Amino acid sequence: MRIAPLLIASAMLLALPVQAKLPFVKQAKDLGFKEITSCKSCHVDAMPKKGASAPNERGAFLTKMKADKKVAEVDLNWLKDYKGK
Repeated sequence: MRIAPLLIASAMLLALPVQAKLPFVKQAKDLGFKEITSCKSCHVDAMPKKGASAPNERGAFLTKMKADKKVAEVDLNWLKDYKGK
């Protein structure tokens, strides 16, 4: 009986890294960026954990913009200025 809550909690914790980025994919599509189809659109890994995945070229662009603008969160509207692949 005590194992069930532990299993449920473990499953929820394992799902957090995936859920953390899915809103970005949806938001990018809603903004008209149809080429954004998964986490790999901005990350090297398919399901990156926060801070544990290297960004690809597009992700590096967004990270640089975030640092240049000194803001806490990436703004996907910046993708309109991205000139890469």
